[in-house]
Amino acid sequence: MRHRPIRIANFSGYFGDRFTAIDEVLAGDPVDVLVGDYLAEITLAALSARYLRDPSTGYVEYFLDQLKPHLASIAERGIKLVTNAGGFHPEALAEAVRTLADEASAPLRVAYVAGDNLLDQLPALAAAGHELPNLDTGAPLASWDAKPIAANAYLGGWGIAAALEAGADIVVCGRVTDASLTVGPAAWWHGWQRTDWDALAGAVAAGHIIECGAHATGGNFSGFTEIPAMTTPGFPIAEIAADGSSVITKHARDDGAVTVDTVTAQLVYEIQGPYYRNPDVTVRLDSLELTQLAPDRVQLTGTTGTAPPETTKVALFAPIGYHVVHTVYVTAPNVPEKIELLRTQLTSMLPDGVDELSVTGLGTAAADPAAQWEATVPVRIMAVAREREPLARLHLASKAGSLYLSSIPGFYTDVATSASTQPRPRIEYWPALLPLTEVPHRVGLPDGDTVDIAAPPTAEVLSQPHHPEPTEEPRSTGPVHRLPLGTLAHARSGDKGGNSNVGVWVSDPQAWPWLRELLSTAELRRLLPECKDLTIERHEFPRLRAVHFVLRGLLGQGGSSNNRVDQIGKAIGEYLRAKHVLIPEELLSGRERDHGTD
Repeated sequence: MRHRPIRIANFSGYFGDRFTAIDEVLAGDPVDVLVGDYLAEITLAALSARYLRDPSTGYVEYFLDQLKPHLASIAERGIKLVTNAGGFHPEALAEAVRTLADEASAPLRVAYVAGDNLLDQLPALAAAGHELPNLDTGAPLASWDAKPIAANAYLGGWGIAAALEAGADIVVCGRVTDASLTVGPAAWWHGWQRTDWDALAGAVAAGHIIECGAHATGGNFSGFTEIPAMTTPGFPIAEIAADGSSVITKHARDDGAVTVDTVTAQLVYEIQGPYYRNPDVTVRLDSLELTQLAPDRVQLTGTTGTAPPETTKVALFAPIGYHVVHTVYVTAPNVPEKIELLRTQLTSMLPDGVDELSVTGLGTAAADPAAQWEATVPVRIMAVAREREPLARLHLASKAGSLYLSSIPGFYTDVATSASTQPRPRIEYWPALLPLTEVPHRVGLPDGDTVDIAAPPTAEVLSQPHHPEPTEEPRSTGPVHRLPLGTLAHARSGDKGGNSNVGVWVSDPQAWPWLRELLSTAELRRLLPECKDLTIERHEFPRLRAVHFVLRGLLGQGGSSNNRVDQIGKAIGEYLRAKHVLIPEELLSGRERDHGTD
């Protein structure tokens, strides 16, 4: 057990994050551990198809290319590194890292965490009576009209802690939770016990904040115009103390900023409510407090936790068909009528076996365009089929091109780009639940031994708290102005399977009562007509001055298979901020008032 806080630096928020990340982090401030997250749900879907074709792969080779130049430096500086880039085959990635380390003469001990890959165990689990019910619908897995090609349970951080305790310098994992990459090193460093719920909860909160890289330093932040240097926002650092409290900061040399608002943005991202369930602990996100200690230093205190539920999530993926996409451009006027004629004409050309055609206009032409592009609306065309052959026969781009002289005026494609011609697989997602005791969480140690990690003490599932809807219209004693919600409020949205979530908050404590009263579920349905028939869950975070919504089913069966253009709901928050609402004048500055209407 060490007395000073552990300094954990993120170097990846997703598969495809900046290739230079490890270079940047090693050139920055001193840290104890590097953590890299690569496995978004949509990334797992893509890796699953590749793993099916070649079971010797299934890990993120991009990570190896990033790591290779730095192995000697990591060894010399005594830095630990933990990543979930192992994907479907962490043992193979561990061996690849050992080979690179040997070639670099870097004395690094490599371990792996596995057991999450349950695909081969599905028949035995079913025979034992485990229905693997859908997390959202409760339907048993047997009712799914698809054959899984991947089934990965979400593991906690204690396998990582065991690997580090055994002397590992690098730990590669499969599908541990994103926050577990931080929890494991913090538990190892501070010598925590399995029932140190509040400390573990604090580490999960810190891990959730830094897991998405530059999200915590201004990336994807609705207040990005307030951050002076945003060209290359740096990667965050969590300084986690022995009691689980933490300070979120960044490398001093890097762009971006760490503020209460950038941290809040990540706290409300991709959650299901105030109770954040992790395989190691259930976190009470509504208990934590944020304090700006200094520039680029935000403190988290007060996070509390209880035992985790007895089940963990299992991410299952299955191929359900193919799709092909093509984009054309339509010019005003009469854009709706033009799109409708295109839809009718293309539908008449569909061969047998094509199940669905969606034709979606993206945006609205200006009423009096100042340039041609203000009169232009992109139109996205997607065709879907169970089998690949009908889409290959369709030749969607050619079919659209055959209409140039027989369809609408002002219709064209961008000839400088390549047309999308090859059908691509559609992978559907099934989030299931399985008792933690059924997941064989194990660690391959540097000396070749393996260690089994026991399931943690568990408790009943805590239902998300119920917060009464506002009963009054937003109150104001003076004039109001009709302005975009984003004039005062920040927002961040994301995905959890077929659900989208959106958190909305205000920086000004005086604006919190107004926001809380404004954003009822009924008002959200009015502002977002796409959600009018959905089940919506509403939560409040008074300490964060935030209202949070879960939009159930907005993303269909998940980002890897739905037909939305914004497949994983990343733009819902900004869309909501663009909506006009009545804002009391007393909450506005003079400049903001000048842009509104009474």
